[in-house]
Amino acid sequence: MTRELSRRRFLAASSFAFATTLMPAPLLAEAQGAKQRMRLILLGTKGGPRPGGKRHSPAQVIVIDDVPYVIDCGNGVAWQYADAHLPLNKLRYIFLTHQHSDHNADYGNLFFLAWTAGLKTPVDTYGPPPLVKMTKLFLEMNEYDIDVRIEDEGRPQLAPLIRPHEFSEPGPVMQDERVKVTSALVHHPLVKPAFAYRFDGPGRSIVISGDTTPSDNLIALARGADVLVHEVMYLPALDALLQRVPNAATLRKHLLDSHTTTEQVGLVAAKAGVKTLVLSHLVPGDDPKITDEMWTADVRKSFKGEIIVGRDLMEI
Repeated sequence: MTRELSRRRFLAASSFAFATTLMPAPLLAEAQGAKQRMRLILLGTKGGPRPGGKRHSPAQVIVIDDVPYVIDCGNGVAWQYADAHLPLNKLRYIFLTHQHSDHNADYGNLFFLAWTAGLKTPVDTYGPPPLVKMTKLFLEMNEYDIDVRIEDEGRPQLAPLIRPHEFSEPGPVMQDERVKVTSALVHHPLVKPAFAYRFDGPGRSIVISGDTTPSDNLIALARGADVLVHEVMYLPALDALLQRVPNAATLRKHLLDSHTTTEQVGLVAAKAGVKTLVLSHLVPGDDPKITDEMWTADVRKSFKGEIIVGRDLMEI
């Protein structure tokens, strides 16, 4: 187990234990059981596709009774998945919130590398267009290697194992014996459609915002959820970030038009009435001078629940 994951699990467990000391015994047992059955692990917490720093691009996995539901596939997701001590050959579900490179760059690589790690069972993938075309083209691009490994290593055919489900409208996405997944349209120009997801599982509900400006649709989707993982942008640090890029004016407009500030995310979480707000997809996400207190100060103006500044391999 990595040192970061171990430390985060310890801190999360300590916080959970303290928060539940005053609970009646039946409620305490129920809360502990729900958290054990439905785990959330942040695999990547930095916004944007550019590699570097101590954070990876956006990805998270919800594990319910040892079945993984991966949401978004930023660069390095397979390595992070393995570092979270999850078996790649047991990959089962993948969800993409939208088709932006920091969220989909390793979509194909995740199921491809899972296959090289021994995957033999189906993987269902869900997301907006062109998910089906992306899947087909990825398999075609890697056809040579796939064919060699099938012949040389005795692996099963990969294409029949990957089952993409493409959709453009909000609403129910899928449901199995463990969880119900629902989507809502969010606002992230120019990428359309872009979705947030809600996972209602055994005793716990988790919402992943994807990329969005403050969204009434998201607030409705997240109403009363136990955990909301929401993207966030720290405005005072934007100017320093933009000094490093030649397209500063265009990028600044995109960031302001397409994302949510620390102050805005506090209002979103308060209106939704969620119990815990997890800040992720941090922009800028590789500036060590931005402390947790700086990320949360404006959030606390509106939201009085638990606030967690996400870090890679943190379990919640």
